[in-house]
Order: sequence, then structure tokens, then C-alpha cells
Amino acid sequence: MLTALFVIGAIAVYFLFFSAMSRDGEKKYIVIDENDNIDSVYSKVKPLATKTSYWVFRQMAAYSNYKDHICTGRYAIGTAGVLRTFRHISHGQQSPADLTIKSVRTLRDLTNNIGDQLMLSRIELLNRLSSKEECAKYGYTPETIIAMFVPNTYEVYWDISIDKFLEKMDKESKKFWTFERRQKAKEDKLSPVEVMTLASIVDEETDNEKEMPLIAGMYINRLHIDMPLQADPTVKFATKNFEAHRIYHKWLDYDSPYNTYKYHGLPPGPIRIPSIAAIDAVLNYVHHDYIYMCAKEDFSGTHNFAKTYEEHQENAAKYAKALNERGIK
Repeated sequence: MLTALFVIGAIAVYFLFFSAMSRDGEKKYIVIDENDNIDSVYSKVKPLATKTSYWVFRQMAAYSNYKDHICTGRYAIGTAGVLRTFRHISHGQQSPADLTIKSVRTLRDLTNNIGDQLMLSRIELLNRLSSKEECAKYGYTPETIIAMFVPNTYEVYWDISIDKFLEKMDKESKKFWTFERRQKAKEDKLSPVEVMTLASIVDEETDNEKEMPLIAGMYINRLHIDMPLQADPTVKFATKNFEAHRIYHKWLDYDSPYNTYKYHGLPPGPIRIPSIAAIDAVLNYVHHDYIYMCAKEDFSGTHNFAKTYEEHQENAAKYAKALNERGIK
């Protein structure tokens, strides 16, 4: 009799505390922020947990006075039992989150992208990234700080502080800039920030990764002969006409340091977070004699390249004609 009771008790303990807490057996996540209270935590746990494990979770929360010690974070409701799951939640032992940094244009786009995935304040992060003093801590300016962010997926805690987040991004940037990449940049007489800046232009010029090293080579040729970059994407960035299909002559005189028709050299900083493909395209650019390019008239997203201005004018006329025929303004 005692043996049977012991077995039954052992089964009950195992079922209540060690069997999967998740209702469907799959790992799901809840996020608890600073505005949550015990009731809102219950409302987040309930849809994911089995009826029995949810009941046990509530009893444990009540007996441990969890309501006065709620920890923010991202927590798994999965194959672990309610005992382990509650211990993690009540002690702030989070499950890391995957943060994806996207190739976006502006600091506001960046902070919105991050704010969609983490608990930190978008406004505060934007203010920090716009601060000369804050950027200087990491060796950047507000114009170049976006170069610290390499588009990739990183493992962080959902409630990470802004200080810890920026330290993490700085560390990941240094890790990305290996000795080999830095050496290639040095050979091209470019700093990592300048590589990121040129790569951001290349990224705006094409989605075709095979063509990127050709475009990078053309712009580097212009830099070498002290020719204005005359990069259309920088004009779009300066005038905020991001979706424009044409660059109108009146825009070319727009007074902005980002307007590479008006000012020689690279703009003050990247005009977007460049893709890794574009960064490596700059570091491994194709050596050629082209100094002009124009979008192809077939709208393939690729370009016609030219060595002379006369040849370039012919290519430009073809593209303008194609735009007119399609009624694109």
C-alpha cells in the first residue's frame, strides 16, 4: 500500500513539476516589462500553459510572494516543468532574444527597428545616438555612429539597458572588422567608417550583389582622380526623396554635405546601414577603368558602365527614354 502511494505521489510530483509546461509541447515565450503586475503575468502565462501547470504556477507565485518581486525579461514556456519555469521567471533567469539589425537608412529607422524587438526606449536610444558626447565614447560622431551597426542577428537579453546594448554593438563591430578586413581597407587608403560609407552608397545603387564590386570600383576610381562622386543616392538622402526614380537637375544644387554633386569626397557618414555584401564589395572591388555608370534601360537593376562622358551620355539617354515611355517621373 505504501509503495503504491509512493509511486502515485512520485507520478504526481513528476507530472506537476517536471512534465512540459507548454500546452502544445512547443517552446513559446512571454515578455514581462516594467508595467506588468501579477495579473498581467498570469494573463500571459495562461494561454501557453496546460491547465494543471498554470494552476500550480499560480500557487507557487502566491506562496512565494512573487507579485512583489516581478522581474522583467523574456522567458520560455516550453518543455521544462512548471517548477523550473517558475524558478527562471521569479529569479529573472531569461531566455536570450535574437535581435536582427536590418539595413535601414536613418537613425530613427534604426531605433524603431530595435525598439520593435527590445524593451528599451526608442526615444532615449535615438537621443543617445544623436549625442556627440555619447557617440565619442565609441569613436564616432552622430553622422558616423550608424557605421557601428553591422546588419546581422545577435543574441541579447530583451530588457538589456541602452548602455549594455551599445557596448554589445561596439564589441560586435570590432569583431566584424577582422585584421583581414582592416588590412584591405588600409590598402585602399580607407578607414572602416569610410568603407561603410562607400558601401552604403553601393547598397543604394543596386540589389545585385555580383555587380556591387564593379560599382565600388567605379566610385573608388573617382576618389583616386579627385572627381566628385556624383552619387544619386546621396542626393536622395540629402533631399529625403528616398523613393525617387529620377534625379532632377534642381536637386543637384541642394546645399547639404551629403550632396556629392556639390561636395567632393565621401559624405559625412553612411546614408544607410550597408549590407555585409556591399561592405565586402568595397573591400574586394573590381579594378577597371570605368568612371561612369547609368541604370540599364531594361530596368533589370543593373548598370551600363562607361569610360568616357560621351559614352555615358548615350547610356543616360537610353535610360531617360525608357523612363519616359513608362511614364515614370
